[in-house]
Amino acid sequence: MSGFSRRGACPALSAPMQTGDGLLVRLNPVAGGVSPKALIGLCESALRHGNGVIEVTARGSLQIRGLTAESAALLATEVDALGIAVRTGVPVETGPLAGLDPQEIADPSPLAARIREAIDAAGLGARLGPKVSLVVDGGGRLNMYTVQADVRLTALAPGQWLLAVAGDARTATTIGAVAEADACDAALAILNAIAERGREARARDLTTEELRKLVAGRLQRGDSEYELSALNAPSPIGILPLGRDASILGLGLPFGHMQAERMIALCREAEILGASEIRFAQQRAVLVLGLSQSACAELQHKAASLGFVTDPLDPRRMIAACPGAPSCASGRIAAREVAEEIAGDSGTALDPSITLHISGCAKGCAHPARSALTLVGDEKGAGLVVDGTAKGLPAAYTPGYELARGFGRVAALLTEQRRPGETTAQCIARLGESRLAMAFQQG
Repeated sequence: MSGFSRRGACPALSAPMQTGDGLLVRLNPVAGGVSPKALIGLCESALRHGNGVIEVTARGSLQIRGLTAESAALLATEVDALGIAVRTGVPVETGPLAGLDPQEIADPSPLAARIREAIDAAGLGARLGPKVSLVVDGGGRLNMYTVQADVRLTALAPGQWLLAVAGDARTATTIGAVAEADACDAALAILNAIAERGREARARDLTTEELRKLVAGRLQRGDSEYELSALNAPSPIGILPLGRDASILGLGLPFGHMQAERMIALCREAEILGASEIRFAQQRAVLVLGLSQSACAELQHKAASLGFVTDPLDPRRMIAACPGAPSCASGRIAAREVAEEIAGDSGTALDPSITLHISGCAKGCAHPARSALTLVGDEKGAGLVVDGTAKGLPAAYTPGYELARGFGRVAALLTEQRRPGETTAQCIARLGESRLAMAFQQG
């Protein structure tokens, strides 16, 4: 290992990143997933060399934390010995069921592979910043609509892809439709333009006019002539039928993390039941493949007893929480302990229309984007930020030890004031910052 990646970089296996609780590495298997046996070996390695916690990110990447320089090197050696090949270079992401989902509009895997090869051939990896990424989304049961990317290619029909930049499916700027034969070249043209602006540049730094000029000869239609069938992101949690006599079990990791011992127990049971592969999915989930529907039900019951999320409406799915104190040296509140308490006491106040972000400090590692509500620790205690990020100015404060109780008052207000048919997000917007702040700090 040549050194540690800087804050804001992507902590690949060969370039661990320093965090408040040691070094962090992120792994994305080339094959899409790993066997239960290989994941057991990886968890055992995390126990030996890290803090014994396995994480899955909102984008579906696997993370191991709490490493040292020496143990990170040993972990990398053991990952190689387990036969787990991991992706390097500019991320070109596809859905967790790419090529397997009968509901896909098109298999994104061949196009994604061509783009990866073209990026390597052009030497773009060294010229682009570490956060630049691409998504090639074939649609289907588990699409990539919520995943942010600099360049997005979304299947409109077999052989036709929608090109957009700088955002997720809702927020990205649409450039137009391109044929599959032109999609790789169009993506490369945009990446080259980003690289020419330096390693700090992103797709958002290019104007729409510049982007359209870059791909003008490859566009089939303009941005007003297309329509995606649905801009929603189905939950990966539950038993998902996959063709004849096959099902997939989707399980959530509470707040994106799970003790390695519990993951090992799940993998051993999955292996006994005949599972062939485990994949990591967006929305902090794991997918168990190769099971019959009855085996899925049996493993789901076991997973619930181990603490995994098995219900798509589990309140823990609506909360993003970092490790917090004392696990992270930067944390000023015990973010995940507070998250557990809030999830158990919030009732119906949390729903899928919002993400409650609980951050140990202002860095906001668990959820960098804006949230309807953010609870953040700082030198004044615990603050409430409405419609902002952990870096925002809190509207109100409460002592850190009172945080769960303070949010309980906010939850009670939302439950009392929500109108029939109104989502939590709509209720928050209607009540406004001042009223929520009064409830939060009332003592």
